[in-house]
Amino acid sequence: MASHRPPDVDPNGKPWRLGELLPRALVYLAGCVVFSTGAHFFIQSDLGTDPLDVFSLGVLKHLPLTIGLCQAAVAVVCIGAWAAWNRKRPVVSPFVTFFLCGSLIDLFQWLRPAAWLGLSSYPLMLLGALLCSYASALIIMSGFGIRAIDLLAITIRHRWTWPFWCAKGLIEGVLLLCGWLLGGPVGIGTVAFLVFVDLLIEPFVRFNRRFLDIPDHGFAVALAVP
Repeated sequence: MASHRPPDVDPNGKPWRLGELLPRALVYLAGCVVFSTGAHFFIQSDLGTDPLDVFSLGVLKHLPLTIGLCQAAVAVVCIGAWAAWNRKRPVVSPFVTFFLCGSLIDLFQWLRPAAWLGLSSYPLMLLGALLCSYASALIIMSGFGIRAIDLLAITIRHRWTWPFWCAKGLIEGVLLLCGWLLGGPVGIGTVAFLVFVDLLIEPFVRFNRRFLDIPDHGFAVALAVP
């Protein structure tokens, strides 16, 4: 049975050495910074939220929780499904990304770099979507801290040989539908995020691999186990 390997070890199941880990860490950190910048632009465009936030805000209309708790719960479900499907222990690195990106978004919301660009809402929204998709590609290629939804989508990609955009779109489409039914806000930005980010991640991975010579530790490696 084919199973996608845990992203925090090499193909032989051993921890990565420092010389191998440092370039991946730089790619990962760059991805987190770019993703948080894109998310800030997206928020400042005020044209709608991403599917995960639609779901979280919909839940908040019915339960006394927070957005952070709702998103963490979705992450736990995705990681649990990934672990059960691949018969692996749950990984904790996606929660590092969750905390780091959330903290950076808070910082950018305070600094307001979007205001420096002087862009109107629609160009700002599109720029934010492009940055989020490119950053997601970087995080996936680092093989560390892959966001929980992306981690599960990669497993669907390997198991069912679906395109990544289709696997990720399925998960986020379910979140979007549930959030909308619960009363979450849906706007043109929500659709743009779902279309642009999901469709562009895999092409950006190929671009980085071919033209920037960045190794792919996320999509490329599947570990065969008995």
